[in-house]
Amino acid sequence: MSEKSGLNRRHFLAVATSVTGAAGLVMTAVPFVMSFKPNARAQALGAPVEVDISKLEKGAMVRVMWRGKPVWVLRRSQEMLERMAASQAQLRDRDSEADQQPSYAQNETRSIEPEILVILGVCTHLGCAPIERFEIGPADLGSDWPGGFYCPCHGSKFDLAGRVYDAVPAPLNMVVPPHRYLGENIILIGDDTGFRA
Repeated sequence: MSEKSGLNRRHFLAVATSVTGAAGLVMTAVPFVMSFKPNARAQALGAPVEVDISKLEKGAMVRVMWRGKPVWVLRRSQEMLERMAASQAQLRDRDSEADQQPSYAQNETRSIEPEILVILGVCTHLGCAPIERFEIGPADLGSDWPGGFYCPCHGSKFDLAGRVYDAVPAPLNMVVPPHRYLGENIILIGDDTGFRA
C-alpha cells in the first residue's frame, strides 16, 4: 500500500507542478503580449474624426484635431471660390501636382465638394500654424491679397484652397488629409475607405 500511495503522491505532485508552472507562464505572458497593444490614448490619436458641418456658415471655419495635428474645415462662399479662381497665376503649384492630397482632391478647389475645404492647418515650411486671413487687401498683406492663409513665422502665403504662392519660403501646398462624406453634413477625417469620386 505504501508503494502505491507513493506513486499516487508523485503523480499528484507532477500534475500539480505542471499546472502551476503553466498558470505562471500564462500569467507572465499576458502582460507582455498586452504591452504590444496600443493604449486608448494612442488609439484615439490615430482614429478617424467625425465633423458635423450642418451649422457651419459660409466663410466660417471649424477646427478639429486628428493624429495630433489641427485639421481645418472651411465652408467657402461663392465669392471666395471666385476670388480663388482669379488669383491662380500667382501660385507655385496651382494644379496640385505635388503629392499633398488624395487623388480625389487633385482639382482646382482641392476638395470633394467645391465649397468645403478639409486641410491640415500646418505650414509646409517649418510646421508653424498659419492663420486665416480671409479679408481682401489688408494693409499688411498688400492690396492684391485675395484672402487665404498666412503663416506669421516666415511669411508664407496660401490661397483659399491651401495652394502656396510663389516667392514664399513654403515649398509645397498645404496637406489635404484623407476624408470622405458619411452623409450630406458629416465628414469623416482620416478614412477614405470606399470613397467614390
